Amino acid sequence: MDLATSLAFAAAFFVFAASPGPDNMTIIARTISNGAASGIAYGAGTVVGILIFLILAAFGLSIVAAKTAIVMTVLRYGGAAYLVWTGIRLWMAAPVIPELQPISGQRGLLMIFATGIALNLGNPKMPLFYIALLPSVVGASLDAGHLGVLMMVIVAVEVVVIGGHVVLAGRARSLLRTPRIVRRVNRAAGGVMIGAGVAVVAAR
Repeated sequence: MDLATSLAFAAAFFVFAASPGPDNMTIIARTISNGAASGIAYGAGTVVGILIFLILAAFGLSIVAAKTAIVMTVLRYGGAAYLVWTGIRLWMAAPVIPELQPISGQRGLLMIFATGIALNLGNPKMPLFYIALLPSVVGASLDAGHLGVLMMVIVAVEVVVIGGHVVLAGRARSLLRTPRIVRRVNRAAGGVMIGAGVAVVAAR
């Protein structure tokens, strides 16, 4: 795969990754409410889900994945329910200034990471994205070399996109100095997460 093709794919994927949607909203909400580690954990889960679909596409299984409606529906609804439940908890949580909040434990971060994977595996638009884009990028064949390049491009783009969202949300988090402001932000972030869960369910 030549440089021009790689850059074209990177540009297309950047538009796909950076466009407003449930994943980016959730990364922002989690970072503001629970810190950068929480936002990064969710973002890392979304990247793993994306790479799994890319690997499926490499083996010609994207169409199969697109047709596994039951599994994808379970993943989508399960992940959406977790987002809504977390959003409700955040809405009702007592306001705690960020400096006094306990750091999320490994188990909590793993749950957030798993949620990011599940929601992306349950995204019905993901296999369609690859089915539409990959033939124009690599033609009829997708060998191991192409797969490696595409995986590196995806990871690089997601580092920029997720990192940008986490940095901006982290700066907003640093402004939370009083319980009143924390409560308002918690409710705003909780509302965003509930909305993200609803948006995931509504996706077709």
